[in-house]
Amino acid sequence: MATAANQMEFNAGHRVAPWMSEEHAQLADMVERFFAAELVPNMDRWRRQGYVDREFWNQCGELGLLGASMPEEYGGSGGDYGHDMVIFLEQARVGDAGWGFGVHNIVARYILNFGTDEQKQRWLPKLISGELVGAIAMTEPSAGSDLQSIRTTALADGDDYVINGSKIFITNGQVADLIVVVTKTDPNQGAKGISLMVLETEGAEGFSRGRNLEKIGLKAQDTSELFFENVRVPRENLLGGAEGMGFVNLMQELPYERLIIAMAALGATEMAVRETIQYVRERKAFGQPVMGFQNTRFKLAECKTRLEVMRAFVDSCVQKLLDGRLDNATGAMAKLWCTETQCEIIDECLQLHGGYGYMLEYPIAQLYADARVQRIYGGTSEIMKEIIGRALDAD
Repeated sequence: MATAANQMEFNAGHRVAPWMSEEHAQLADMVERFFAAELVPNMDRWRRQGYVDREFWNQCGELGLLGASMPEEYGGSGGDYGHDMVIFLEQARVGDAGWGFGVHNIVARYILNFGTDEQKQRWLPKLISGELVGAIAMTEPSAGSDLQSIRTTALADGDDYVINGSKIFITNGQVADLIVVVTKTDPNQGAKGISLMVLETEGAEGFSRGRNLEKIGLKAQDTSELFFENVRVPRENLLGGAEGMGFVNLMQELPYERLIIAMAALGATEMAVRETIQYVRERKAFGQPVMGFQNTRFKLAECKTRLEVMRAFVDSCVQKLLDGRLDNATGAMAKLWCTETQCEIIDECLQLHGGYGYMLEYPIAQLYADARVQRIYGGTSEIMKEIIGRALDAD
C-alpha cells in the first residue's frame, strides 16, 4: 500500500509514484546511486564494444537487482512486479538502453511461471545471481510479429528434442548462457504447434552465434543472429508442461512485457525533457538564453505536459499489474501511446538543441537513436492498434 513517502520527492526531483511503497522508493534511491557509479561511466565504452561487461551483470546479481521480484526460495528478494518496474525506470532515466535486463527478467519469469519445480531449482538461482544471462529467441528472418509463421522446429527424437532453424534480432544474443527458443514441435498446427525450449548454450553442439548486428541505436546491446543445426536438448527442457503451450505462455506474459517497454519510454522521455531544459537555459542565441524565446517555452510546455500524461497512464498500468488486472489491450495501449509519444517528444527536444542535437556527444542524440526501435520490438505500433481494435469488437 502507498505510504506518506508517495508524497515526497527525492534525488533531484524524482517523484515517488502513487503505486510505490516506501520499499520501492528506497530501492529506487539505491538503484539510482548504483547506476550513477557503475552504469553511467561505462555506457560509452559498452557502446563502442557492442555489449555490456559480464562483471556488471554479476554486480547486479550481487545487489539483488536480477531477482528483485523473484521468490526468496530461489535466491530472489521476494519483491513484486513494482520492484522490477523501479529498475526499468531508473535504467531509462540515465539514458541507458544497452543492458538487456528486460529480456533477462522475462526469461526468469517464463521459468518461474511455466517451469517445473526441477526447472526452477536448476535455472532460477543462476539467473538471479548473474551466473547465467538469459535471452529469448523468437524473431526469425521471415517471421516477426506473426509468430505462427516461425519455421524453427524442435522435433522429438528419443529422450531429446532436435532443434533446427535460425533466429534474428536476439537481445543478449552474444552473451546469453540460457536461451528460451520459440519452436514448432508440430509444424502443421499453427499456433497450437508452438513450444518453448530452453537451451543451455555451453557445449551445445550445432548451436552458433552469428554477427553482433549493427543498429541505428542500442549500440551497447548485443543483438544477434542465432543458428541451430541439429541441436539436441533434453525433453525435460520443454517449458509449459506439454507440447503446444508456447503460444499461450507467450500471450500470458505480453501485458507485462509491453509495460516494460512503456516504462522505458517514460524514463527516456523524462531524461530528454530534463536535458533539454538544462540546455536551453545555458545556450544563448541573439544575446539571450534560448529559454527566453516564447517558442522554446511553448514547445517545452507541450513536452512536459505530454510527459506527465504519459507518467499518469504508466502509473495506472503498473497499479493494474500489481492488482492482477492488466489486460492485453491495456498493455498494448501503454506500449502504443508511450513509444509513439516518446519519439515525438525526443524529436522536439533534439530540435531545440539545434545542430548540437545531432552530435552524439550530447545525450539527446543517443536518446533519439535509441527511441526509434521502441515502436517496433515487442510488437509494432500497427500490431498494438490491431490488438486494441479487436478488444473494441469484443466489448
